[in-house]
Amino acid sequence: MKTRWLPLLFALVKFISGYVLLSPLYELQRDEYLYLAHGRHLAWGYLEVPPLTAAQAWLTNAAGGDFWAVKFWPFLWGAATVYLVVRLAQRLGGGWFAGGLAGTCYLGTAFARLNLLFQPNSFEVFGFVFCLYCLARYLHTERPGALYGLGVGLGLGMLNKYTTLFFGAALVGALLLTPARRLLRNRHFWGALGLALLLWGPNLAWQLAHGLPVRHHMQLLHDGQLVHIGAGTFWKMQLLMCLGAVWVWVPGLGALLVGRAFREYRALGWVPVLGVGLLAALHGKDYYALGYYPVLFSFGAVWWAARLQNSRWKAVLRPALVALPLVLLARIFPFIYPVVGPAGMLALRPRYAGLGFYRWEDGRDHALPQDYADMLGWRELADKTWAAYQSLPDSVRAHTLIKCANYGQASAINYYNRHRPMPPAQSTNGSFLLWWPAPQTYRAAIIIDDEFHPELASHFATYYRAGTVTNPYAREHGTLIIVGRGPDAAVQALARREQQAELAAWQGQ
Repeated sequence: MKTRWLPLLFALVKFISGYVLLSPLYELQRDEYLYLAHGRHLAWGYLEVPPLTAAQAWLTNAAGGDFWAVKFWPFLWGAATVYLVVRLAQRLGGGWFAGGLAGTCYLGTAFARLNLLFQPNSFEVFGFVFCLYCLARYLHTERPGALYGLGVGLGLGMLNKYTTLFFGAALVGALLLTPARRLLRNRHFWGALGLALLLWGPNLAWQLAHGLPVRHHMQLLHDGQLVHIGAGTFWKMQLLMCLGAVWVWVPGLGALLVGRAFREYRALGWVPVLGVGLLAALHGKDYYALGYYPVLFSFGAVWWAARLQNSRWKAVLRPALVALPLVLLARIFPFIYPVVGPAGMLALRPRYAGLGFYRWEDGRDHALPQDYADMLGWRELADKTWAAYQSLPDSVRAHTLIKCANYGQASAINYYNRHRPMPPAQSTNGSFLLWWPAPQTYRAAIIIDDEFHPELASHFATYYRAGTVTNPYAREHGTLIIVGRGPDAAVQALARREQQAELAAWQGQ
């Protein structure tokens, strides 16, 4: 009975612990505001990601958009993932020890951090694990339903994040390298792929209709972020992200690739080898690889269970090993859950900077981890933008353009001001290009930028600084709120041309 309920128990712990460990010291993260903005503009695609996260955001916004509702989705997908990890260990023949060890490996590694943020990453990991779980079920039972489950996982994965294409390539490569290549002659396998294509079809059609903006997105990622990722950093982070479970997933991978006990599942060992190797070759972000590890926890846990089966110390060793991933997590707990305030995180920097926790996408170390700095200053920015808007005469407010330098600023301003009578903030960054308002004559502009741009002053009757983000720990520290009244026709046309030029670049024109 205990073993039967073990997967559900881990799922409940995972879901509830997220809410318990949420800290009021931080706000939502930059990208979370963007995905909530997607939910207010439902479509089959966006310039950054496919539409599945937007569907979740629409439901979140319909529920009021409060903090708890935003966090529901990553907690849900994290809980579903650990359920599958524990259940797979059981289906491989493991008892309470194997299931418990697989579960704590998931709870005690980087997934604890990943599943805190409302981003496509949580569903990405769930999708990869679900696909491999279905593949394992088919390899053991040869029931066609498992293959169609794999097809659903791939299709929804493509509606969530395009990195599923790399996963799919690794999956096909793994089949070709193992006896599981027989699947390529199975009509149900091709039926499953057809189902995946059918699910992805509307988004694929959207991409084609908009000039394949995913190409421009990948180029921006390469030029602005991926170029700073060296091979050494990538592989070091592969070790650190799952460090508390390295003693589990490494034997699990070895047993899959060369062991006899898991011979029928050998393809599941080659998927992470090929998938992570492909990401390394393409200079992908280190956390893109996280979805390949949880299944290895299951196999590694069963491997350990077999090693300890006849040990006279197993009554002591098994509970200790189940707890070990959580014990090892304790040392880096403040970097997993944001429970320590910004000043405290800065004080920890001398001890932990060498591990890469303070390195941002620009390749340099900063005062706080990037995600933490991206969870500060947003409410201040939104409130000061609202105050600047309120300072305008009534006759001007309805004809005011609020233009932001990036999607984070525009999304956060709209989120915190969603119940206030203010025009939505705009940007020429990301999917905001698709939502630019129709041409009109503005009487004022509120400009959110990190520079004052004095060259624009001559195009306004009055042009002045109305506020700035003062939180010293925020990534947006120093961002200015600038008010310009009485804009001339030239500066109004300039904003429109900028939007059209950026959109053309995304559409490959």
